[in-house]
Amino acid sequence: MWLKPDEILLKNAFKLWVTEKDNEYFVLQRRRGYGEGGGGLTGLLVGTLDTVLDSTSKVAPFRILHHTPDSQVYWSIACGVTKEEIGQHWDWLQQNIMRTLAVFDSSEDITSFVQGKIRGLIAEEGKMSLVLEDDPGKFREALFKFEKWFELPPEEKLVTYYSCSYWKGKVPCQGWLYLSTNFLCFYSYLLGSEVKLVISWDEIWRLEKTSNVILTESIHVLAHGEDHYFSMLLHLNETFVIMEQLADYSIKRLFDKEAFQREPALSDPLQITKRGLEAHAKSEQFRTFFRLPKEENLLEVHESFLWVPFSHFNTLGKICLSENYLCFASQDGSQCHVIIPMREVVNVEKPESSSRALTVCVRGKRALRFSEVRDYQRLANTIRSRCGISASPQHSASSEAIRGECQSLINHFEDNPEDVTLMVGQKDCSKAVSTEALMTVFHPQDLENLDPKMLKEKMKEQSWNIHFSEYGRGTSMFFNRKTRDLIVRGVPETLRGELWMLFSGAVNDMATHPGYYTELVEQSLGTSTLATDEIERDLHRSLPEHPAFQSDTGISALRRVLTAYAYRNPKIGYCQAMNILTSVLLLYAKEEEAFWLLVAVCERMLPDYFNRRIIGALVDQAVFEDLIRENLPQLVEHMTDLSFFSSVSLSWFLTLFISVLPIESAVNVVDCFFFDGIKAILQLGLAVLDYNMEALISCHDDAEAVTILNKFFDSVTNKDSPLPPTVQQASVGNNDKASHFNVDISELIREAYEKYGNIRSEDVESSRKRNKLHVIQTLEDTTKQNVIRVVSQEVRFSASHLDELYNLFKRQHFLSCYWTMKSPALLHHDPSLAYLEQYQLGFQQFSVLFSLLEPWAFCTTKSTLSLWIFRLIDENQDGLVNFKEFCSALDTLYSGSFTNKLKFLFKLHLPPAFDLPEDGVIRKSPERGRGKVDLQAYLKQWQNEILKKEETIRDLPRINQTQFIQFSKTLYNIFHGDPEEESLYRAVAHVTSLLLRMEEVGRRLQEVSSPTESTKPSNTAAAAAVESSTEGPSTTPESSDTSGSRHGQDAGPNLSEMEWSFSFEQVLASLLNEPAIVSFFERPVDVQAKLGQAKVGQLKLKANK
Repeated sequence: MWLKPDEILLKNAFKLWVTEKDNEYFVLQRRRGYGEGGGGLTGLLVGTLDTVLDSTSKVAPFRILHHTPDSQVYWSIACGVTKEEIGQHWDWLQQNIMRTLAVFDSSEDITSFVQGKIRGLIAEEGKMSLVLEDDPGKFREALFKFEKWFELPPEEKLVTYYSCSYWKGKVPCQGWLYLSTNFLCFYSYLLGSEVKLVISWDEIWRLEKTSNVILTESIHVLAHGEDHYFSMLLHLNETFVIMEQLADYSIKRLFDKEAFQREPALSDPLQITKRGLEAHAKSEQFRTFFRLPKEENLLEVHESFLWVPFSHFNTLGKICLSENYLCFASQDGSQCHVIIPMREVVNVEKPESSSRALTVCVRGKRALRFSEVRDYQRLANTIRSRCGISASPQHSASSEAIRGECQSLINHFEDNPEDVTLMVGQKDCSKAVSTEALMTVFHPQDLENLDPKMLKEKMKEQSWNIHFSEYGRGTSMFFNRKTRDLIVRGVPETLRGELWMLFSGAVNDMATHPGYYTELVEQSLGTSTLATDEIERDLHRSLPEHPAFQSDTGISALRRVLTAYAYRNPKIGYCQAMNILTSVLLLYAKEEEAFWLLVAVCERMLPDYFNRRIIGALVDQAVFEDLIRENLPQLVEHMTDLSFFSSVSLSWFLTLFISVLPIESAVNVVDCFFFDGIKAILQLGLAVLDYNMEALISCHDDAEAVTILNKFFDSVTNKDSPLPPTVQQASVGNNDKASHFNVDISELIREAYEKYGNIRSEDVESSRKRNKLHVIQTLEDTTKQNVIRVVSQEVRFSASHLDELYNLFKRQHFLSCYWTMKSPALLHHDPSLAYLEQYQLGFQQFSVLFSLLEPWAFCTTKSTLSLWIFRLIDENQDGLVNFKEFCSALDTLYSGSFTNKLKFLFKLHLPPAFDLPEDGVIRKSPERGRGKVDLQAYLKQWQNEILKKEETIRDLPRINQTQFIQFSKTLYNIFHGDPEEESLYRAVAHVTSLLLRMEEVGRRLQEVSSPTESTKPSNTAAAAAVESSTEGPSTTPESSDTSGSRHGQDAGPNLSEMEWSFSFEQVLASLLNEPAIVSFFERPVDVQAKLGQAKVGQLKLKANK
């Protein structure tokens, strides 16, 4: 490897290096303790020194130095692991550099030329490897060590590396932590003791920062039931964030099948960089905070002050710019932020160059003034270009007019903040099936009604109108503490839909996709899938007590929204609880708005909630448990097992309390959710448990605790709700419960914010990431246990062996996914399928794994044999093998009786296993997870498996001439290399000769009219073919088939009419008379040793390919 020229002094270095070759300008040296005469104490000391000091020579014991005769300074320019590698570099220098150096007059010119040439070579290599790091020289050295030490496949991309200590027991090992796309690796070498650790990200159960008495601060990794601790990191927080990002990236890519198509930095696992991961994390945080579409990426960040007219001061914060949005968030504790869509910007002006300020004018006669922007000129030009605003001289007249208008607006705002004009969002009259919210249709407000509830509703509306007049209304509205205070007090019925759209960001989705929903409704109309069947089943279960969903109007709108979403996002399709949530959305929002609100909830605000495994809800339940431990210690002391709260709270998270609270109270919770996200649901959950603390502590079992919580939810009312009794759910039930006091929802929400409002959204997101690993692995472990339980009933492997086999099988599945986004195995992985079909192997994957586990270590036709076995066990001919089929085959070959093993080999030479395409390629490959699942087909397949009777040896068809010849060759290949090879060969030859003679005698007796001479050539040719296989066994299916056909032609023109065949009983009886063959197949297989070798060799085999 060429190195960036680095100056070294050799005064004290001769003790560590030995010169192998030298000339006038270059020296080739070998590290002491390596190569000839190495080892002993010198080798131990030098190796330890190299590791501790991070010396390149630890893995590169050879190096080349450049020098000039009149200088004592040497420059390291290359290093190598082997003598051959460094020899190639030396030869290249002799052939390409030495002759050129003769033309230079001075030593300085020679050194400058050599350094330039070496840097040029490194630059060329850098273009090929696409290493985009801050210090390419050091990174190349680290990459060199990473590849040498861990022997991973060359496609594996090193992301970054850190010096740290790894705690092995109570002893720390100083070494280096390497983080790559798919693996966490550690290497240490101290006084001859080598520590090497390789953990794939998809195998990690827990990743967290910890501290204790011994380790002040460390990173804890739990994988395969073992704890690993890494400490003494110079940048521990940075290291942990990168590890967290890589683990999350692996989970999303391998388990969620996310392709990152909109993020070029993550779309190719071969090109992942630290910089790309950091950019992805920042963009994700940016989108989450401002509730922006997934397409948006954070492009620029600028510190600045924003003039806040209603407060008469400049607030310090950051301007965040994406492709289509200009956002600002304060950093001075005022909790003020604003989102400006680029489509709303009409002009950008720079009033004074001295103040480094710019003014952004938006529709609705509003302007925002940013000051003290360091790079205000470039920011202004960027905003103009993204908004399509020209700043050219041709438009100077219009620009002057707009500038004057903007300046007058700014002056007016500064002098008269109370007269800020309302900013009303542009509402697109896109074609929707229903243009009114169901609440306005089924419960129109009576403007003349002046009862206390309606008066309070009017007061709420007035408070919001005042808020709009001060802070703006619509997409460019200012959000601050006062906004949250109004939300906690309750949102007026007439404003609920508008504010939900605004807080969730759905208003921007709808504005940028005009007509999209109408097109989806038309396209999805009449489609029939599993999702549509489930939707139809649940339609009348969605708020059945509400008048809106007792009519066709509400049911039809609900059907259209749910069907359109299932059509838009087949990955989610339809999940229970979506109908309840959508019903509430339709009450307060128009049909198209309800659709976009559902998009915002399912794809942004509650990620991974609505799928078959409800991973997102399970993760938030784990976050909820952590918060209970932190905030309700009394409850934890009484109920040590918090899993009860997980099971009880599942519906709270999935339906945002809609399923447990009366509808008039639940909508207040939904108000808080759209403003604060999942944080609001967690706070309310804690408040509910806190409110019932004494009762829960005194209860004796889970059933009693459930009853207490149900009674509490029944008692929750909304005393300010203007809805009539026919719509309210709590009014009917609570009249009969005079003894049970009522709880007002507004008071409960206010208490939740007062007691638990200090929970930070950033901490919730961090806890989500930490718990997601554990939730995913728990679900995976459940899948594994279910699969093992099913398979263990049909095989003789022990539970521990099946566990290890499953891990090998699953890892082989993932090995084909690590270095590509378009792996067939990844595309076929569908968590919604049955347990046995979640992980399956194609032929190439199966062939690699089978070669590691096959019982005949000396078999010379691995590819052919594995292909036939694959074809045999692939019962449904879909080109994929599941774990049960794989284990059944291995069980027969490992633990089956002599008869069963022979029957298995016999069937390998019958169709469909032996009936191959000309090129041996399996062409049939199913599309997984597409369209409607045929449940009838599944039931029929299940019935056939139950009724399937055990196959007997008499059920097997006879084997013909070509197949028997290949069967004999297969036996020869299996025996090749065995210690008893010679006796086994003789036994096979004897059995073959005996069978052929028996066939010849039988044919003479049965076909008296047939000439004897016509059978002799056939049998003679067959015998010759079998015997010839001992000299040159075939290694491919093509050569086998060709050999069989060639011998068939030699047998004579009448052979097709007189082909002979054997039954399995004949073959079995003949082979049973050969003790050598019987003992070979009955030889026990050390399953544990095989599994151990396969575990070690699985990655190496991939690396050597």
